[in-house]
Amino acid sequence: MSNTTNKYAFGMIGLGVMGRSLLLNMADHGFAVAGHDKDAGKVDSLNTEGGDLEVKGFLDVKEFIQSLTTPRAIMMLVPAGKPVDSVIAELSPLLDKGDILIDGGNSHFTDTNRRVEELEAKGLHFFGMGVSGGEEGARRGPSMMPGGDKDAYNVMKPIFEAIAAKVDGVPCVTYIGPGASGHFVKMVHNGIEYGIMQLLAETYEIMKNGLKMDNQAMQKVFADWNAGRLQSFLMEITAEIFTFKEKGSDHLLLDDIKDEARAKGTGKWTSQVAMDLQAPSPVIDTAVAMRDLSKYKEMRVKASELYSKDAPALEGDQTELLKALEQAFYFNMIVTYAQGMFLLTNASIEYKYDLKLDEIAKIWRGGCIIRSLFLNDIYNAYQNDKTLAHLLLDSSVQKLVTEALPGARKIVSAVTAAGIAAPAYAAALSYFDAFRSKRMPSNLTQAQRDFFGAHTYELIGKEGVFHTQWVINKMAEEN
Repeated sequence: MSNTTNKYAFGMIGLGVMGRSLLLNMADHGFAVAGHDKDAGKVDSLNTEGGDLEVKGFLDVKEFIQSLTTPRAIMMLVPAGKPVDSVIAELSPLLDKGDILIDGGNSHFTDTNRRVEELEAKGLHFFGMGVSGGEEGARRGPSMMPGGDKDAYNVMKPIFEAIAAKVDGVPCVTYIGPGASGHFVKMVHNGIEYGIMQLLAETYEIMKNGLKMDNQAMQKVFADWNAGRLQSFLMEITAEIFTFKEKGSDHLLLDDIKDEARAKGTGKWTSQVAMDLQAPSPVIDTAVAMRDLSKYKEMRVKASELYSKDAPALEGDQTELLKALEQAFYFNMIVTYAQGMFLLTNASIEYKYDLKLDEIAKIWRGGCIIRSLFLNDIYNAYQNDKTLAHLLLDSSVQKLVTEALPGARKIVSAVTAAGIAAPAYAAALSYFDAFRSKRMPSNLTQAQRDFFGAHTYELIGKEGVFHTQWVINKMAEEN
């Protein structure tokens, strides 16, 4: 650690893995930075890892505040919810008007809205910024989604552009929009992440139980896919997981891990908001539901004894089935991204975010967890038509979907017949088929609602709303 007495240009509250990695990233790029944590071990870790860089950790919050240049710029990387409010309450009396506070955690966007108003009233600049990429991304280049006070972001822009991941020399950070838009976009990013992870889990299930493949064979498939159009961070790490053994072990660590998935809530938030905004996201909904279902291990074991038998192998040539599976995954991935982008479209209108979906796709191409080759296609779609209502309506995407659709149908049909659970695969296909329906059976739903609750209905080619006394009409027919 440098013994410099100079003031520091940026401060970080919370020196866990992400906070510490971001600070070291900034120091690597020539910025003098400081960090604070109440855990002495984390402060010591920063000071040790900082070496000769312009970085210093503080245990005392007042010393930390005094070490920063003014106007002060401070990022919080602490757990969402009450911890963020506690840090703000502790910091506020120590700050001056014009200072900048940044929430870099996964806060719920409604909390960010409230904090924007509260801190603005105190003369403090505040914005929420989603940060994606995990430990490695934070250290080497994350994708960042800042939204809120644009003037405050512009002050921080040189630092964030310097430390962000780069794709074709372009930093993976951009101003998202007003209010809580940054945290909203990060939430949707995480919802898409949930969906793709569930699709990968189901693909594993299909290959293992439907195609009876061993770990080595599955690893090769994931690695081969990652070398083609399915290239993505999540595909890459999946292939790596299928190679990892603990030191001295003769089998994969994966085979020792419980089949009970945890979650921190951002996927659930995405589903909840999607329903509020009437932007259906059934793949994401299914991913959340399957994580929840996985926790009921004891009941699942009992149910397996009552109902299950070994799943039969999928019928057909394995080479052809793997070709169809690749098509199916590609189709499902497109639909998952499309559902997330449609949610952003609706949120932009409802919350007046004025989101630039092409720019969001562009900064997701590097650094973040859902980075993939397909994001170039998403970027091009919204570049070509900035008013594009839905990604599936883009002509280039339509060609990709049409080409992959036979594989999706083949796999969903095959796994259903074999009794292999692939709910996200099925959800993606059913969503697509409903989306492309010129006439859905929702007229029956409207008739039912009017029958039992007098909720009224609308008629084709006739203005107004209508109500029918259905029971009376039935009695008249019987008489």
